[in-house]
Amino acid sequence: MQRRTLALIAANAFLGAAVVVGVATPATAAQDSAALVTTLTYDDSGASQYRTEIAAAAGIWNAAAPNVKLVKATSGQRVNIRIVSDPGWPRATLGPVRSTGSAQVWFGKQAVDQGYNKTRIITHELGHNLGLPDNRTGLCSDLMSGSSAPVSCANAQPSAAERARVQRNYATGIAANQQPLTVVIHDAA
Repeated sequence: MQRRTLALIAANAFLGAAVVVGVATPATAAQDSAALVTTLTYDDSGASQYRTEIAAAAGIWNAAAPNVKLVKATSGQRVNIRIVSDPGWPRATLGPVRSTGSAQVWFGKQAVDQGYNKTRIITHELGHNLGLPDNRTGLCSDLMSGSSAPVSCANAQPSAAERARVQRNYATGIAANQQPLTVVIHDAA
């Protein structure tokens, strides 16, 4: 009798715990969602003349793709994305970079000198770090059309398709089993 009672208590405790674990509340759903956000740090000290545009681009991606958050690295913090000024054409490492990986953006002065919008340039290059390739549509509405869009294009917002792709790239949060791949996208004119 005592064994049956203990077995019933253990079974009820197990079932009760299973029921409690299975209950989703808005608070736990929000916590689960927050746990899936991949935070990537960036260092803009190598492109200090473009800090305003870099901060704007990070804000654009943070608003456009909630699964990934770009934050400026603090002193001593691990850097995922290093942004440097460069005399050549803009280019970047193709991601998606993970919180355990690293990528680079070369903020090419050649495109700035030709009159391309600086915020669009850096938002586009960060798009590469987040896993977006060039698409060369020539449309100003497509951020990843890059220099195929007119020089006068000032749109620094990713399209719905570009936002969705970045969301998918970071849909599962940190992917520890993914090995880094280094591919540099050179945005030739």
